[in-house]
Amino acid sequence: MILQLDPAILVDTPLGKGHGIFIIDYGMHQNTCWVVAIQESGVIKHFDCNDVILATNYTYGMNLSKHGFKHEEENGMK
Repeated sequence: MILQLDPAILVDTPLGKGHGIFIIDYGMHQNTCWVVAIQESGVIKHFDCNDVILATNYTYGMNLSKHGFKHEEENGMK
């Protein structure tokens, strides 16, 4: 199964930041494959799901712990 991500998801990969544009699922016996456009070079690469990490998004509070930030609720703020 191939799933097009719309909108694309900003991710970190071993080659740098990129935009996840497709996810390919080969079934339960194989890891999911991410198709990512690398931001710096524009090169399209395939990555194993273990090599893709959601990029930090300060607006939506996603993956803030990567940079030492904690969500407001974890800090006792609401």
